[in-house]
Amino acid sequence: MTTSEAAARWPAASLQAAADRMVEIVLGKPDVVALSLVCLLAEGHLLLQDLPGVGKTTLATALARAVGLDLRRLQGTADLLPGDVTGTLVPGEAGELVFRPGPIFANLVVADELNRASPRAQSALLEAMEERHVTVDGTTHPLPRPFMVIATQNPLDPDSTFLLPHSQRDRFLLCLSLGYPDRASEAALLDAGEQTERAAAMAPVLAPGELAGAIDAARRVHLSEATRDYALDLVQASRHHHEIAVGASPRAALALVRAARARALFDGRDYALPDDVKALAVPVLAHRLVLSPSAEVAGRAASAVMADIVAATSPGPHRRHR
Repeated sequence: MTTSEAAARWPAASLQAAADRMVEIVLGKPDVVALSLVCLLAEGHLLLQDLPGVGKTTLATALARAVGLDLRRLQGTADLLPGDVTGTLVPGEAGELVFRPGPIFANLVVADELNRASPRAQSALLEAMEERHVTVDGTTHPLPRPFMVIATQNPLDPDSTFLLPHSQRDRFLLCLSLGYPDRASEAALLDAGEQTERAAAMAPVLAPGELAGAIDAARRVHLSEATRDYALDLVQASRHHHEIAVGASPRAALALVRAARARALFDGRDYALPDDVKALAVPVLAHRLVLSPSAEVAGRAASAVMADIVAATSPGPHRRHR
């Protein structure tokens, strides 16, 4: 075993332990749990789009507790102001204006029902999500590292909601849905009791500094030319598909290879494979696409169109060259 391979297996064991602990809370959803950790490793943001009551906030709480992150919550409402997100200037003891940080200053921020917040409030997240800092009254304030936004959306009840702009959707590394649990998992849930309380009571699995080390290790995962080219093939195909009006951006291509590196590390490898790219293409790319009017009229989903592209695009031959 090489030194780099041994280094990759070190965080993989700890990350798998964190995933195992989370699965005890988020029952029956091991794939979603694993992808949430992959998103965190890739320093991305996560959009959870699903029905109420399926465990979106519980997943976020379990993730924060398992890896020892500070968690804050924003509730999307029509009267939410940008200053309620980033923070505001308030009078100090001597009458001077002092910056009071908002809830965005946390390692993990849950923006619950983000589409119910006004466009002004939604836009307050743009700078934070992309540049990892916020600017208030001309002064830039850095955010803590790591920093991750987990936003939730309810696809039902469209009244009093605002569609997330394309620029914001493009900043989410992954878009996932939990869905309903199977009967056995739901029976276990009823026996186990309240998920939220159990998630809040979790003890961290990762030791201090382990998460930062794992994030650094994910950046160093080897990406072969063939794996890179496969990611490019998928992104390029999304821009020339007859059912897509706006394809994946260069930011999406970067996100896809970052996620592939993180998935490889989660699996204990120091090199990414085309299979990593293939497994992540739909959750990384689909929510960024704008379908053509004919595809929308036909009721096509972006995820289904992206899945068709993946099925029609084969990775070329690859070798583990350094």
